[in-house]
Amino acid sequence: MDATTDIRPAEANAEANAEANAAATAVAATDAAAGLPADFLWGVATSSYQIEGAVAEDGRTPSIWDTFCRVPGAVVDGENGDTACDHYHRMPDDVALIAGLGVDSYRFSIAWPRVQPGGRGPANAAGLAFYDRLVDELLAKGVLPWITLYHWDLPQELEDAGGWPTRDTAHRFADYAELVMDALGDRVRHWTTLNEPWCSAMLGYDQGVHAPGRTHFPDAIKAVHHLLLGHGLAAQRLRAAAPEPIQLGITLNMGNAYPASDRQADRDAARRADGLGARLYLDPLIHGRYPADVISDLALRGAEIPVQDGDLAAISEPLDMLGVNYYSSHVFSGTPEDGEPETRPSGEPYSRIVPQNLPVTAMGWDIIPRGLTDLLTRLGRDYPGLPLYITENGAAFDDTADADGRVQDDDRTAYLADHIRAVAAARAAGADVRGYFAWSLMDNFEWAYGYDKRFGLVRVDYDTQRRTLKQSAEWYRDTVRRSREQRG
Repeated sequence: MDATTDIRPAEANAEANAEANAAATAVAATDAAAGLPADFLWGVATSSYQIEGAVAEDGRTPSIWDTFCRVPGAVVDGENGDTACDHYHRMPDDVALIAGLGVDSYRFSIAWPRVQPGGRGPANAAGLAFYDRLVDELLAKGVLPWITLYHWDLPQELEDAGGWPTRDTAHRFADYAELVMDALGDRVRHWTTLNEPWCSAMLGYDQGVHAPGRTHFPDAIKAVHHLLLGHGLAAQRLRAAAPEPIQLGITLNMGNAYPASDRQADRDAARRADGLGARLYLDPLIHGRYPADVISDLALRGAEIPVQDGDLAAISEPLDMLGVNYYSSHVFSGTPEDGEPETRPSGEPYSRIVPQNLPVTAMGWDIIPRGLTDLLTRLGRDYPGLPLYITENGAAFDDTADADGRVQDDDRTAYLADHIRAVAAARAAGADVRGYFAWSLMDNFEWAYGYDKRFGLVRVDYDTQRRTLKQSAEWYRDTVRRSREQRG
């Protein structure tokens, strides 16, 4: 297919799209959830390092992000998560805020170094007590707790011992997972092992823009395998330790890799991008094997997947659900621009992302709701029988607050409405999508961007920690309410 025409809006210019967004906002409140079933799950999501703060309280030890934030130039303005949204101290009020949005579920992550300082040994009772209180607060408010065990905050001691490129880290993760299950499994039924292993491996160990800031592609591929192995080993331990049956999954960040044209070079570039971004994870998780073409592509870059006997059987431990984080998609070309070589020095074929002149978020990411429909229908086709949940979807924009702290974020509202409609379209096409979690509940520490980018439905004034519902939060609350009304 010619993706450049397939994903462009009818009028790809800033003025036309601004008008389209305003129009979408005006009608979004009445039709965004149309077609979604009465039992569709609505939620909001956060992660531990981005909101908790209290990085040195109650026995918590440093994570790789505490260390990375101290590296000069690693994070915008040298910012860090030491305080973040101070959720550790404001948790009951934040749970009340979540309940006020009327959502069914809250997806949050556990801070590994808070629960198991240093990544080894027994549980830290004080650290677990925080999550024990959080789960009880949620249940008391009628909100389903949805746990993610790993959202990037690896204990620094495990990184010092080699990190995810080292096989032992997978076993340490399984130990940690069982500790959390022992403490919370009597009340929590929904468990996610890893959030976005692609980011942990590629941004952290190849590109170096996320913690721990390493830049060695072969090590990044080792990290991919050991992250997946950690998932599989943890899945086995979680099910064995659970006092009652659980819903268990993993969350992957994915988009579509569209070819710029039908030329073979462009199709190959899209295939390689899809292989490294999606199939490298999905195929071992679902089919118990790594894709042969991806293994060949990796070899051109001097990388090998360190598979040992029994690894793939563990990695392909059956999933009850797959979490999908979607933000954007890309168009790829394998045709060099003028003056560019046909292949890189490593022998790897040339590949580039082709700009599409689409509206973008404050992150510079193209806004492509159609891509979410395409992704979900592709997953349903290529990996059938697996329930899907949108575990993250949202957008950063340059919010402007009035004197009362209120943000009229029509752009974010339109983004959410368009992507929820894209989910409904995927369901209509046969994709088994069962829920949607908006990212994020509130503005927070946005990793290497510090506090410069705001994804929240709720504005956080970082000077006062005051929370204020944005217009998008009110719209999302009303959308959830209408969906609830369908349930009778």
